[in-house]
Amino acid sequence: MANKRSAKRQRRVGGAASTSDPLARFRRWYAAAARAGTAQPDAMALATAERGGAPSVRFVLLKQADPRGFVFFTDVRSRKGRELRENARAALAFHWGAIGRQVRIEGRVREVSADEADAYWRTRPRESQLAASSSFQSAPLASRAVLVRRWRDLARSLAGRDVPRPPSWTGFRIAPQRIEFWTHRDHRLHDRELFTRTAGGGWRRSRLHP
Repeated sequence: MANKRSAKRQRRVGGAASTSDPLARFRRWYAAAARAGTAQPDAMALATAERGGAPSVRFVLLKQADPRGFVFFTDVRSRKGRELRENARAALAFHWGAIGRQVRIEGRVREVSADEADAYWRTRPRESQLAASSSFQSAPLASRAVLVRRWRDLARSLAGRDVPRPPSWTGFRIAPQRIEFWTHRDHRLHDRELFTRTAGGGWRRSRLHP
């Protein structure tokens, strides 16, 4: 089962390898992390900030990576959803200790289309669909029992029917402007390579001190 999950994750970010294309390198590193047995190679720290600049960070799951950007899904009523609508810039960080590598990404954010959100919603387990429909993400909750009861009531009311995607549940795509690749080396002499998006849409590659 674990191998099947890893293969599924790799397919979502699959593609040809390249030394000059940072997206291709990301896909290659991601696949290596999955092969090394990383429990959740798709886990990424997402940093957002409100309009005034106060930051917040949490982990989300990568659902798609392609030349257009890095996609995750959430409830727009959550803190991250509200902040992304106020300040459409974000940063991501992946850490894969099993292979001694990190990737940092910064860029602008745009919501995915309703069709994209619907398509991914249909792939989710029914239980997860019910959870998303039962939760007012980030809002105060009196007790866990309240949430579980709401989940069960919704499951009964929708028995035998599809769970509709809530209007507040959608995805965000981060179009990268900067991608940094970090590789662990002995004596803290780590490798850091930075790819910066150019005005023409290509990438400028440079090396950073560790």
